[in-house]
Amino acid sequence: MPNAPLGLKFVFTIALQQEQYKTYILSDQTAGSQLEVVPERGGIITRWSIKGQDILYLDAERFTNPDLSVRGGIPILFPICGNLPDNIYTYNGKRYTLKQHGFARDLPWEVTDQRTQEQVSLTLVLNSNEQTRAVYPFDFQLAFTYELQGNTLEIRQQYKNLSSTPMPFSTGFHPYFLVGDKTGLEFEIPSQQYLDQQSKEIHPFNGNFDFSRDEIDFAFGELTSQSAKVTDNSRKLTLTLDYDDIYSKLVFWTIKGKEFYCLEPWSAPRNSLNTGENLIMLESGASYSKSVRLGANFF
Repeated sequence: MPNAPLGLKFVFTIALQQEQYKTYILSDQTAGSQLEVVPERGGIITRWSIKGQDILYLDAERFTNPDLSVRGGIPILFPICGNLPDNIYTYNGKRYTLKQHGFARDLPWEVTDQRTQEQVSLTLVLNSNEQTRAVYPFDFQLAFTYELQGNTLEIRQQYKNLSSTPMPFSTGFHPYFLVGDKTGLEFEIPSQQYLDQQSKEIHPFNGNFDFSRDEIDFAFGELTSQSAKVTDNSRKLTLTLDYDDIYSKLVFWTIKGKEFYCLEPWSAPRNSLNTGENLIMLESGASYSKSVRLGANFF
């Protein structure tokens, strides 16, 4: 931690607010940054703000409907990223049905640790159960720690295979960033080409997107670094996304007329449970730790 100016004391707090869902509010009061986490709604971060300025988008109407997936905040993707053909994969000769992005973003997580020293952090755990085993025949434990300090949010993840056989999976995040004027966005994405996930065509990337399109859904591969940056000139905001080398894809997604864009680190492309491409195989009893870090700076 950088040294505080003389007389300045770092103050980190966690508050609990009960609305439709129990919400944990993490604050770095010195920096004026806040994070809101809703464990029972998929362990999701719903809000991240710095000095009263929201970094993330949230569709509040969808959020209040438990039958709908959340569109906003930072949903967790596990054990797949994207969708499977007809939502089906085959394992050991048996067919399973698994919906888009998996189940972690829809299930309740449990808070296991809270810290307010050095930084403010909250640890959530998701354990396998009968519901998960019906669609994904493995025993596991996920432990995600959200750490907030200054203008930086870090998501530390630990994946444990509690099964007697190797566990295949992919993982990722689906952050929704708030934006007003998309034409004021400048991108530094460490890739020379992308796959248009609608047309299935590969195109060179020149740093720009055509925001007149109804939907943009591009998967960037062959990443040349573990960092990407977006400058939002209309908000005078620079966002940085740093990710461990497990993440082989960055997916950019947005919809015309909506005040969000998504830049998503994925460990594997769509359908990897069937194809095996970039699929993580975690040995029985093993654990796997990775991290994603987001920084937001207003200029």
